[in-house]
Amino acid sequence: MVVQIPPRLHSIEEYFALEESADYRSEYRDGEIVPMTGGSINHNRIVRNLSRLTELALQGQSYEVFVNDLRLWIPRYRQYTYPDVLIIKGEPVFESGRTDTVLNPSIIFEVLSKFTSSRDRGDKFTYYRSIPQFQEYVLIDQDQIHIEQFSKTPENNWLFSESDAEDGVMTLVSANCQIPHCQIYERVKFDRNE
Repeated sequence: MVVQIPPRLHSIEEYFALEESADYRSEYRDGEIVPMTGGSINHNRIVRNLSRLTELALQGQSYEVFVNDLRLWIPRYRQYTYPDVLIIKGEPVFESGRTDTVLNPSIIFEVLSKFTSSRDRGDKFTYYRSIPQFQEYVLIDQDQIHIEQFSKTPENNWLFSESDAEDGVMTLVSANCQIPHCQIYERVKFDRNE
């Protein structure tokens, strides 16, 4: 019989002490500290494209785009995470005593990899839905053109749509803007041998 030893649980204070001294970022998952893996070139290209395109598309509106290094605190589930791209409507609301951790994203993008896709589609989406301001969740595959989108309705239901059309257009319903798929995937190269 194999006995599993539960992971050591850490306090939030221990997490922040590690974050401030480490050369890498980690997520905090209700006591577990999980180091984040580095992103691929496709991941980085998509994040860069999303940042640039959403910034332009939302120009003149009360939205602000943040990339990778802004931490998100989800109090209900005791989770600190770093979304790939998050968009805040209005002013950022910071966690008490911090200027590097926000509480109020309206739109979150995650770029999927083989290692993160199940968590991004599952637990993270559950956690994100507990944020009152959260309106849209967009998952972008880095290995093929495939975009999944969840949009919150006025009745607090979530509508799902997906597309793998190269000539498709992603519409951010809550922000009233559109971004062509070909621009999101600009310079992204897919390994066709898989």
